[in-house]
Amino acid sequence: MSNREDELDRMIEEALDAEDRELMKTYGQEEGYFSQALSTFRGKLGWVMWLAYLMNIIGAGVAIWAGWHLFQTTDPVMAIRWGIGALGALNMGLFFKGAMGIHGETQRMMRELKRIELQIVRGQARESV
Repeated sequence: MSNREDELDRMIEEALDAEDRELMKTYGQEEGYFSQALSTFRGKLGWVMWLAYLMNIIGAGVAIWAGWHLFQTTDPVMAIRWGIGALGALNMGLFFKGAMGIHGETQRMMRELKRIELQIVRGQARESV
């Protein structure tokens, strides 16, 4: 993080009262990489991510299998066919890997928006009292 971001975090921390600081300690910390990656398999779209993961594994397996045959054949026509199959399967695997990454980033953004929403609601509740 840059100094500007650190200073902004410090200013936000100073503006919070004790109760908000406790909430920020509980919910404000960003999850680790593996926790974020595994969280994509939970929730309403968890089954879709499991399916994408399975298709990613199948695509990688088919790409390896086709690549093996590509380098074992001596016929140029068969080499082209196996090469196209390997590239297609690799492309499929990369597509699903990208979709899983986008879903993870979407979850991260939604979590941050919920934190902001909580802070806004809590601020409005304090003003109305």
